[in-house]
Amino acid sequence: IRVPADKSITHRAVLFGGIAHGESRLRNPLRGEDCLRSVDVLQHMGVRIEDRGKEFVIHGRGLHGLREPGNVLDCGNSGTTARLTCGLLSGQDFFSVLTGDDSLRNRPMARVTEPLRSMGARFMGRDGGRKLPLAIRGGGLKALDYVLPVASAQVKTAVLLAGLNAEGETTVTEPEKSRDHTERMLRAMGAAIREDGLSVTVQGGTGLNGLDLTVPGDFSSAAFFLVAATLVPGSELTIENVGVNPSRTGLLELLREMGASVRLENERQVSGEPVADLFVSHSPLSGIAISGAQVVRAIDEFPILCVAASMATGETQISGAAELRVKESDRIATMVSGLRAMGVEAEERPDGMQILGRQNLSAGSFQSHGDHRVAMSMSVAGLCARGTSIIEGTECVATSFPGFWDLLRSVQRNSA
Repeated sequence: IRVPADKSITHRAVLFGGIAHGESRLRNPLRGEDCLRSVDVLQHMGVRIEDRGKEFVIHGRGLHGLREPGNVLDCGNSGTTARLTCGLLSGQDFFSVLTGDDSLRNRPMARVTEPLRSMGARFMGRDGGRKLPLAIRGGGLKALDYVLPVASAQVKTAVLLAGLNAEGETTVTEPEKSRDHTERMLRAMGAAIREDGLSVTVQGGTGLNGLDLTVPGDFSSAAFFLVAATLVPGSELTIENVGVNPSRTGLLELLREMGASVRLENERQVSGEPVADLFVSHSPLSGIAISGAQVVRAIDEFPILCVAASMATGETQISGAAELRVKESDRIATMVSGLRAMGVEAEERPDGMQILGRQNLSAGSFQSHGDHRVAMSMSVAGLCARGTSIIEGTECVATSFPGFWDLLRSVQRNSA
């Protein structure tokens, strides 16, 4: 099988291409609702983006070429669009307003707005500028040396985007290394950027060149099928053309530590990103303890990791993952609730959870809470349960994985 294109890379390629000089070609972009919000936001600021079926052609307007939008910019459910666009707009000398759907309007934005305010951007919004809608007045930025309290690729990217339009060098230092798609892409586009351990520095005033990029399959989307094939007896599955950037594949290492059989084949480089085919087969799993840097490199995959833990022998302990509480849903609470409904002993912790695995899951009825990764994770749990499980609110899956249900059904038919 193949999974959809990488969401993180698509977002960045679209937004960076919009402020580059010249034309960017983005082959195999993700057409999920979240990424299309980034496309829409740029189009409202005068960027011409052609959809040619298998590629987007982005006609960049340069660092200072965006136009003041005539209306509010709607980010839908996309936290990536909202946070990265805050950084983008902080360097533009005009007024703009960002909003989103009910879920996004209740997600925290202070982690982005605080460092951007320190650079000179002005924000007004709900809860003292901590929540959308946010009014932004950009321009006149000064460089910043910023230490992130929590590792976050979105905040890092927002500050670096603002740094492109700031006077001097802007440096972001993380407590742990988050995904590095931004650093790779900005370097490929000609930015004056350097890395030193956990610090990334960008020189302001250096323009970006257009890029020609082929987007690999999204590891976070492949994760659901990796776990499904590991848990369902008799399974063997090859997932082709998956991005295996080391800053993203923490789940792969955790599954192997639990006893999963996953092999990388046909390893190669595509547009500066490591890519491989993943071969996975059914294996019994054992519970493990997860904390620290392991959490950062698998933060988006924790809902499906919880499903793997629910059928592992023994106990899985997750700590240092408080970030899960401020995703599309409170993923600690929603996953513990969902697993309990299937008969699993699971307990919340302030920054994680404890899961005692069992051999058989009971079918149940669940709410997605508007969270695409929760909906897909509970569908994998449903494959392993006795009886029919029902998941309510699955329309959210289209934000990151259009065609998920059809692909899942096709794999089941092949196994039958």
